Order: sequence, then C-alpha cells, then structure tokens
Amino acid sequence: MDFSVREWLNLGLRWFHVFSGIMWVGQTYYFTWLDAQFGKLEKKPAGEGEREVWMVHSGGFYAVEKKSLLGVDAAAVRWFRWEALMTWIAGILLLLLVYYWGSGLVDPDVADIGKGTAVAIGLGSLVAGWLIYDLAMLSPLGRSQAAFVVFALLMTAGVSWVLLHVFSGRAAYIHLGAIFGTIMTANVWFRILPAQRRMIAAAARGETFDASLGGQAKLRSKHNTFMAVPAVFLMLSNHYPVATYGNRYSWLVLIVLVLVGWGAAKLIREA
Repeated sequence: MDFSVREWLNLGLRWFHVFSGIMWVGQTYYFTWLDAQFGKLEKKPAGEGEREVWMVHSGGFYAVEKKSLLGVDAAAVRWFRWEALMTWIAGILLLLLVYYWGSGLVDPDVADIGKGTAVAIGLGSLVAGWLIYDLAMLSPLGRSQAAFVVFALLMTAGVSWVLLHVFSGRAAYIHLGAIFGTIMTANVWFRILPAQRRMIAAAARGETFDASLGGQAKLRSKHNTFMAVPAVFLMLSNHYPVATYGNRYSWLVLIVLVLVGWGAAKLIREA
C-alpha cells in the first residue's frame, strides 16, 4: 500500500473511531447517570418532590420522566446502538492496519513468534476476553459486585501479563484496550439490545415486562462505563512510551492505569 494512502487511511479511521467513541461513551454515561437520578427519586416517600429529572442546556429546560409502560408506538422509540458498532469496527480496522498489516505487533526481544501466530493470538484474545467475561456474568459470580471486581482485576492482570510476554509492549497495551472495547460492544449487541427488544415487545402488547431484563441491561451498561475510561487511557498510551509500555515496570503501569480508570469512572458516575 502506498505510504500516503496508508497515512490518510490511518488518519480517517482514527478520526472516525474517536468521534463515534465520543458519541457512544457520552450516551452511556448520560443514561447511567440519568438512571441513578431516578433511583434517588424512587427512594423518596410517595408525594414528596418531583418524579422528573430537570436539566438545563443551551436549548432550554428539559424534564425527563421514567416510564414503566410504552405510551407510543414501538417504532417511535429511539435506540442508541450504531455508535457502539461503528466505534468497534473502526477500532478493529485500525488494529488490522497498524499492527496486523504493519510491523509493530511482534518484538523478537519479547517472544520469537511468527506474524501469523501473533495475529491468531491477538484475534483469539478478543474472542476469549468476551467469552470469559460473559460466562462469569452468567454465573453466580456475576451476582456479587465485590467478587466480580476481584475477578475482573485478577483476569485483567493475568491477561495483560500474558500479552506483554507475547507482543511488543505497545501492541500489548492496545490489545488490552481492544479486549475492553470488544466486551463493551458485545455487551451492547448481544446482551443489552436483546433485553431491550423483549422489553419493548412486552410493553407494546400492554404487558408488564420482566424487571430483571432492565436490571441485566443496566448492569452491563454500568460495566461499560467502567471499561471505557481505561480503554481510552490504553489508546493514548502509544504516544507516551517512556511512561507506559516502554517502562521497565510496564505491567504495573498498565494495572495502575486500569485501576485509575475504574476510580475515575466511579467519580464520573456519582457526580
């Protein structure tokens, strides 16, 4: 591929990836924040205060009310789904362009493996990351927040250690971010959206939908907010090799970045 074409393709994909990610993550944080506000309102005694969340923006004042029944035709309900898929597709194309078709994936000083083997490991890590996370969520482990946090940290530490002993430091950091991004996208398309479809279908028939559907989707969305911040940190890490992947303590730096990301996500969610 001509160098100038490759540069423009790289630039275009990065712009699309970042812009679609802004829309996706922004919506995720907005709706999880909004749901938390309704949670606070629902704890108030009946008849005390408003049951709407009031906001102000440049367009004026906005009052949002949470509904348990569908008061409009199902076709009128606005869904937010394409932003997640577009962000993931752009990210995967960047992974292919920069690492799988480029030369930054393998470092002979780290592991003497072939390019094809490294690509297979990279793609396999994305699939395995989602399967391990999803199976854990469907198990009793997923019903305990404290247990799942410990599990998530141990898995992140283990996977990152393996990646740093297989790929170049830069590629290892990016692949952990790609694993987070893949889990987030799969959460949206394989768990959150199907639950929402069943909720809409039940509401459209005038039936009371299973409250657990909303609870499961909300929990997955909550996890996405915690993965989003470290994923962005890891994306930016390739610009700072001395502090991150090129550091002699690159594994510890990576874990700290993830923990700081989780802490930042908690602060943002509770703001």
